[in-house]
Amino acid sequence: MKIRIYTDGSSKGNPGPGGYGAVMLSEQGHRRELAQGFRKTTNNRMELLSVIVALETIKADDALVTVYSDSKYVVDAVEKKWVFKWEKKFFENKKNPDLWKRFLKIYRQHIVRFIWVKGHANNVENERCDRLAVAAACASDRHLIDKGFEASQNKGML
Repeated sequence: MKIRIYTDGSSKGNPGPGGYGAVMLSEQGHRRELAQGFRKTTNNRMELLSVIVALETIKADDALVTVYSDSKYVVDAVEKKWVFKWEKKFFENKKNPDLWKRFLKIYRQHIVRFIWVKGHANNVENERCDRLAVAAACASDRHLIDKGFEASQNKGML
């Protein structure tokens, strides 16, 4: 099974309200759009979470997946193999370890490659993801709590 995934993340302030958007396209012509907003998070978390949620949506193992993202943070971490070095060091002094661990778990169930695309450069699906992410970030009545982010912010606050 071959799947193309386009992803984007957004936050209004960094940190601030945020959201992700993803468009999934199968070789059979199926299309699925995903989006969710959070009350307080960061842009990088939403960029990464968009990839995670899309990969978790795939029902079959060993899918051939191409992820298109405008996030150098995400694309470079995987394609330059930084995340695997971080994992060996237990993500010591790295941001978003909760999401990177979740990512690696689902990443290893598929055959995934990443392609960086320039944001806001008239890539139809990337632009759609951006609109989904921004709308999710703005939809405060449907925001979830980014527990990983908020827990990291509250350490030492007791």
